[in-house]
Amino acid sequence: MGKSDSVYSESTAYLFAKTFFTPSLRPAVLKCVRSIFSNFFGRQYLSAFFSGRLPVSKVDHQLDKKIPFTPSWVAIYIDFIQFWIRMLTFFLKRYGRKAYVPARDFILSVGKLYEYAGEVYSKNLSTTRRPFYIARPRFFLIHLADPHLYCVPSLHVMIAIHTYTMFSVIAKQLGEKDKLQEQIDEMKHGALAISHAILYIKQHSVNCIPTALYAMTCFDPVNFPKEEAEEFIKLLFSPAPEGDESLRKIKVHPAASPLIKISDADKADIRGHIVSLYRKFLSERDESRPWYEPLLKFLRSYR
Repeated sequence: MGKSDSVYSESTAYLFAKTFFTPSLRPAVLKCVRSIFSNFFGRQYLSAFFSGRLPVSKVDHQLDKKIPFTPSWVAIYIDFIQFWIRMLTFFLKRYGRKAYVPARDFILSVGKLYEYAGEVYSKNLSTTRRPFYIARPRFFLIHLADPHLYCVPSLHVMIAIHTYTMFSVIAKQLGEKDKLQEQIDEMKHGALAISHAILYIKQHSVNCIPTALYAMTCFDPVNFPKEEAEEFIKLLFSPAPEGDESLRKIKVHPAASPLIKISDADKADIRGHIVSLYRKFLSERDESRPWYEPLLKFLRSYR
């Protein structure tokens, strides 16, 4: 895949200009931004300032100790917003008006994801032990902007998964799925990189990944069924393929993944824990009850 064909070569600034001057897209963006600030930042800061109003669960797991703190991955962690913005830029620049409707629907769906995760956050807060590390400016911004009370389910993982699955859906809607298969694969590896990053910079626990996968299967069972979720888990901790831009573009060398010292046995244990917990949530789900009840049961066990 040539560099110019990579989704990672797209500018994020283009989308802001495009949506501002496109009447059919602007309302969707404004609604999405309101949802993000209301359901994530606003409510989380209120929970931090008025502590004690909601139960808090510390969801660390002993397997977290097997994953070394790797500050260089912070660039990938904070890239998750640009991740889906670049995806929209890719389609809008190449397909113009044909991409307006799927782009609008995707933007609205991102706002709905924040509302969806907020159904858990509004009932039980969750946190993990994260090192107070501010040697890099990006970590200082993370500590400043994120009170770290919304860990389960991980919105980073949810949005990354939603972006790569919907890239494939939009490509199919435009009749371009076969032509864009390399980009579809690239987006999936980008979602895996973001999922690795939340663990490598100790912003989340291994417990946070299966909760996000379960939430996504509930949110979009057609495009992220159990089979796709388990395939995603199998790919965790596998190195990015040669030529993949997901690490190179954001200043992490593509060889960084295998250089992180996690033994094959520990990787297998982590993947085994993630898939086991994901299946447990699915088995506990009652279609007649709210989707998030298995997650609340899990959070109660960690209070």
